[in-house]
Amino acid sequence: MGQQEKVATSLAGAVSEEISSSLAPVDAELARRYPGDPGTRQPVHTVYVPGDVFAADTIRSWGDQALAALDEHAPDAASLAAVLGLSDELAAPVYDRVRAKLEREPIEDLRIDFEDGYGGRGDAEEDAHAARAARLITEAYAQGTAAPYMGIRMKCMEAAVRDRGIRTLDIFLTGLIEAGGLPDGLVLTLPKVTYTEQVTAMVRLLEEFEKARGLDAGRIGFEIQIETSQSILAADGTAAVARMIDAAEGRATGLHYGTFDYSACLGVSAAYQASDHPAADHAKAVMQVAAAGTGVRVSDGSTNVLPVGTTEKVHDAWRLHYGLTRRALARAYYQGWDMHPGHLPTRYAAVFAFYREGFEQGAARLSAYANHAGGDVMDEPATAKALSSYLLRGIDCGALDTAEVARLTGLTRADLVGFAAPRRGDLTATAK
Repeated sequence: MGQQEKVATSLAGAVSEEISSSLAPVDAELARRYPGDPGTRQPVHTVYVPGDVFAADTIRSWGDQALAALDEHAPDAASLAAVLGLSDELAAPVYDRVRAKLEREPIEDLRIDFEDGYGGRGDAEEDAHAARAARLITEAYAQGTAAPYMGIRMKCMEAAVRDRGIRTLDIFLTGLIEAGGLPDGLVLTLPKVTYTEQVTAMVRLLEEFEKARGLDAGRIGFEIQIETSQSILAADGTAAVARMIDAAEGRATGLHYGTFDYSACLGVSAAYQASDHPAADHAKAVMQVAAAGTGVRVSDGSTNVLPVGTTEKVHDAWRLHYGLTRRALARAYYQGWDMHPGHLPTRYAAVFAFYREGFEQGAARLSAYANHAGGDVMDEPATAKALSSYLLRGIDCGALDTAEVARLTGLTRADLVGFAAPRRGDLTATAK
């Protein structure tokens, strides 16, 4: 026990130094390309509202319509649980939290749409709607009625609509600047990207705007909407989406899957265009691998089956939407699109059920890991990262409370963030 081991080596110290020197460019490249998750809140959904429809009361109106749908078609926890197949243990907590969410924060991310949902208009009309969007967003943030994230989806970079899209973006951003500045929750979406050069053009456009308005370089980011086959597989057989992330030069914040445009691009019949189609699974898997470690988030698409009409039809649409949302969450697509106020109850029901049903087990595993307590599962740093991220996402959306997480884990939010965002190299080290 007390014997001191003799330590001997064969390599000269210069060998390690030479290897480190040779790998310095790789180290720098890893840090640049794969900085890891930004650690900011990711919304559980994005709601698209046409530019001519968006109004000062849109967010509250969606929440009220969603609550009315619950009142009419699932007025209590038991009735919603029966529709969605929730367990007795989850029924009341999920239902109560859904109603509270719809009252407090019905939309987490809102995109004012100037593309497909808006269509072609006269220039004067679109100019006015873009300027109004900037004014209403500014007022919403000032009054405390804004969603955590808000912005616009412009027209794409294809020749037919390019100039119109650039002008709309310019009017919108200029309006925000002149009304007081860009809000922290600003999000822009570039749709129908087919070539990497279109991403590069968006970067140049934002660079010029930042210079013109005296903004810090890189201040404005954007999402890339994946709606074409060319954005997944380029003509040379490479994964185009990976090159698009690189071409964004650190400005890409998300990859959003476009269910119906992408399906149609591949020739999928309308009746089979859905986010769980094999073609959709392939596209999102490529997106997910391309984005892993880059700090770019991946979002699923939407369903176009609206929960309207008779209670039977509403329940059918709710079951479909709930199932698709749960399926996406299990595949680590933590965000999706919602197209109708009636989708909000099942969006939040699915998200809350996902986090609450695994909460106690996940908290126990993370607590055991943090306290070196052992147990029947031997977790590693990478799993601790996943467990912490799971709990943080649950807290951010309202599925979990900070106090209950702290009670079961013994950890503060700062502790969770520390496990969820380790430095490069820590995932292969032993937990300290």
